[in-house]
Amino acid sequence: MNHLRITDEERAQLLTNGQARVAGQAIDPLPVVRLFTPDAHLIWLLTELDPEDGDTAYGLIDLGIGMPELGTVQLSALASIVGPRKQPVMRDRYFQAARPLSEYVRLAQENGSIID
Repeated sequence: MNHLRITDEERAQLLTNGQARVAGQAIDPLPVVRLFTPDAHLIWLLTELDPEDGDTAYGLIDLGIGMPELGTVQLSALASIVGPRKQPVMRDRYFQAARPLSEYVRLAQENGSIID
């Protein structure tokens, strides 16, 4: 995950949210981190991290094909992805969630992509 430059604070919040979901709590957290490819229009809004493996993240995934959806992704796999101009997946250092995940999902499904 260090390849993605996720901060210790973000990782702690992702794990806290993951632990809440594993414990059966109904949560609708704010996305903690936004990852993207600067040259391929791929976006991941992540809300939690599996406390068991520390690698499986959950959130809204937009692969740039007009069908954003909730799902999981391994952070270790994201660290090896590059876009057409060899740009790696990056963390949006300026991202501040404006709404809970459910609202991002609703808006993304209406618009065919994650909007901010």
